[in-house]
Amino acid sequence: MTADEVRPLRHCVLRPEQPFGSTAYPGDDLADSVHLGAFDADRLVGIASVYREARPGRPGGWRLRGMAIAPEARGRGYGMALVSASLEHVAASGPGELWCNARLSAIGFYRRAGFEVAGEEFNVPGIGPHVVMTRTVSS
Repeated sequence: MTADEVRPLRHCVLRPEQPFGSTAYPGDDLADSVHLGAFDADRLVGIASVYREARPGRPGGWRLRGMAIAPEARGRGYGMALVSASLEHVAASGPGELWCNARLSAIGFYRRAGFEVAGEEFNVPGIGPHVVMTRTVSS
């Protein structure tokens, strides 16, 4: 998938109160970034993007960003499938870390996917409270 293909669902789920342009993330168009989609028949119902980006204060690593599942498709395994595909992408580059800024409402999901909280709660202006979550990836 391309960044342009994931942006409508990013906007609908993650940034509905912000301008559509806010769905363009730094790194979207880098060669080693990947945009993943989950489909119900031919309808895009879930997205996730993975970037080669170190967690602040850490060397190396990959960032999971813009993960979103359409409300009517939640609880059907699409999110875990996207995390699995993200982990496979990272593992193909060798061992390392996958991290994300998780909304507080998503902490349980990421814990079930093997992530751990790494740090204190912080606020993303215009979006709300988050925590950094990480998972070690083996090759």
